[in-house]
Amino acid sequence: MDKPSHIAIFPTPGMGHLIPLVQFAKRLITLHNFTATFIIPTDGPLSKAQQKFLDTLPNGLDYVVLPPANLDDLPNDVVVETRMSNIMSRSLPSLRDTFQSLHAAKKLVSLVVDLFSTDALDVAIEFKVSPYLFFPSTAMALSLFLYLPKLDKMTSCEYRDLPEPVQIPGCIPVHGRDLPGPVQDRKTEAYKWVLHHVKRYSLADGIMVNSFMDLEGGAIKALQELGRPPVYPVGPLIQRDHSTTGADGLDCLRWLDDQPSGSVLFVSFGSGGTLTTNQITELALGLEMSGQRFLWVLRSPNDESANAAFFDSYSKKDPLDFLPQGFIDRTKGHGLVVPDWAPQAQILSHGSTGGFLTHCGWNSILETVTNGVPVIAWPLYAEQKMNAVMLNEDLKVALRPQVGENGMVGCVEIAKLVKGLIEGEEGKGLRARMRDLKDAAVKVLGEDGSSTKAMAQVVSKWCI
Repeated sequence: MDKPSHIAIFPTPGMGHLIPLVQFAKRLITLHNFTATFIIPTDGPLSKAQQKFLDTLPNGLDYVVLPPANLDDLPNDVVVETRMSNIMSRSLPSLRDTFQSLHAAKKLVSLVVDLFSTDALDVAIEFKVSPYLFFPSTAMALSLFLYLPKLDKMTSCEYRDLPEPVQIPGCIPVHGRDLPGPVQDRKTEAYKWVLHHVKRYSLADGIMVNSFMDLEGGAIKALQELGRPPVYPVGPLIQRDHSTTGADGLDCLRWLDDQPSGSVLFVSFGSGGTLTTNQITELALGLEMSGQRFLWVLRSPNDESANAAFFDSYSKKDPLDFLPQGFIDRTKGHGLVVPDWAPQAQILSHGSTGGFLTHCGWNSILETVTNGVPVIAWPLYAEQKMNAVMLNEDLKVALRPQVGENGMVGCVEIAKLVKGLIEGEEGKGLRARMRDLKDAAVKVLGEDGSSTKAMAQVVSKWCI
């Protein structure tokens, strides 16, 4: 009997990259009888969350963890994008050895890399295996990245200093200050790495993007009109199984069971986001002032970096120690604060959840869209400000807080938005538009849906 077609997947570090790629691979197994191996780059031991996630991969999905890349020469405060790019490039010799073994043992048809792994495309080309890129973020961000070399040549100042918004092909205009973090300072290594990667996107035989037409029709159409490389919208790919829920997660869900339908605001800044000490205080006071029910996943603060938790470099102190005195007692009954982690997919799909205060990471946005839950958009880093613009100004499914002159969102502003989202007229309009997107998300993943057909197109190219 013929061996099943096999792909190798080389994800950038971080659960936000791994989760959608695993969901992509699961659909390949279910719909097309493929198998896959994840080749995992690291700069040290896997986190408990990563290890647990990889250990629960279904039949047909394997993984290999590469030896840690040596980053001793990098400064401790190097930004995430530079750190990730160095991990990927310094893991190439180990990747090549692993890929050679897979090539000898499997019916290998493609190497799939993601946005900061483009140096690995050379390995696929060397072994005459089809190189593909999986873009785990928005079609809007992909359109910006493909446009960036041209924008770089046209612009002499920093993008945030441009007098007019940047017109990304197919997208709503975006002010330079809302462009992704790594392009905010063009003299940095992070910016040079981004340019390096996006100039190599053309080496891929195709780019798969975790989005769908009803969500980002303008951007996807503009990308497809470029023609080369072809772009395939295969989303929304989100974590749909809940096998990793522990005792703390079950407590959250039991608490939600006791709340009225659509009454709870879920507050979470993702797996990497951190607030400052003072901002945690303002958020706590704002939630209290709003009088609304809330479920808040609280992480210890970091006063230096908004993404300190991305590589686990944040305080290990009890997050509850940073709340205003008496806050837990005063909000008991209508508020629940959970340290560090909660089962987000299950919370967003729960009938009691009526809104989501989010950092606008793309995985979180796709989860809230597929559950029809409207948003308060509070971006922190990476491309999240651009995502917030899309949600607020283009799709009109989100409220966005005003940041004060001190760089913080004040408690009065927070209370106003929370109340407006959960029980105001504006919130009703956002909810109706989000329900339409939810219906569209279900349809595109159906048997005759556009994302299902896009994936089939990719598979047909691999199996020629």
